[in-house]
Amino acid sequence: MLPRTLGVIGLGAIGGSVAWSAAIRGTPRILGCCRRPKEAVAAAKAGAITEIAHGPEDVVRSADFIVLADPPGVAVELLERLAPLIRERRVICTDVASVKAPATRLASRMDLAGHFAGSHPFVGHENAPFASARPDLLEQALVYVTPTEGGDRVAREVSDFWKRAVGAQPVTLDAARHDACVAWIGHLPRAAASALAAALAERGPEGVTYARSALDATRPAANDAGRWAELLWLNREQVAGALEGVESKLEELRSLLASGSEAELRRWLEDAARWRGRFDQ
Repeated sequence: MLPRTLGVIGLGAIGGSVAWSAAIRGTPRILGCCRRPKEAVAAAKAGAITEIAHGPEDVVRSADFIVLADPPGVAVELLERLAPLIRERRVICTDVASVKAPATRLASRMDLAGHFAGSHPFVGHENAPFASARPDLLEQALVYVTPTEGGDRVAREVSDFWKRAVGAQPVTLDAARHDACVAWIGHLPRAAASALAAALAERGPEGVTYARSALDATRPAANDAGRWAELLWLNREQVAGALEGVESKLEELRSLLASGSEAELRRWLEDAARWRGRFDQ
């Protein structure tokens, strides 16, 4: 759907890019609000929004399609706060958080199956400011759309919004399945890098120059601890399961080093190298 009035709550890189793209594609009225007023002013000056709203309630009172583009925890709180107004006005709402189960579970509890489906644009840029927004940031980008139970019709309308108003490529996926995938491909590498960094800090040799391999492996640990604490906590069950998978492989390695042979160790390493090599071809 191409809304007559789009409301975007949160005007960082993702929310700002959604609004900007919709403006270019013909949405006549776009309301925006942001916890950081300067972001809203920047979005208005760029032409990404046509009006600055006073707050989230004002956005929902005027728009017929709502995008919650604040960080995941804030978006869940907003969804709960705005649920009565969303139901009253019978508008459609989505979010852009990279963890989907909390919002979809809440939507089901708040009787929003006819009004909400989650979304996750797979482009990074979470928590980045409007200065990182671009009207083409989401062009052809993969966007996961996660329905609530009984909310398939709304999920189709949300998917159509991403195609028509933003130019993205939506894929429908169950929220639990989405979060399990994200735990393995995004959250686990960050958690493992932090664990390695913590181990080196506590037990690593002193007064040495660390090899490039150690610095590369721990590089993700240097990124925004506050944001990652929120994501890992929101997706903690799925991340814990992924960590068990890594722990089992580390236990295999520990066992090989203790009582295996060099040939067995080589095969273990070759299996890992073979899988990783698929992505360098």
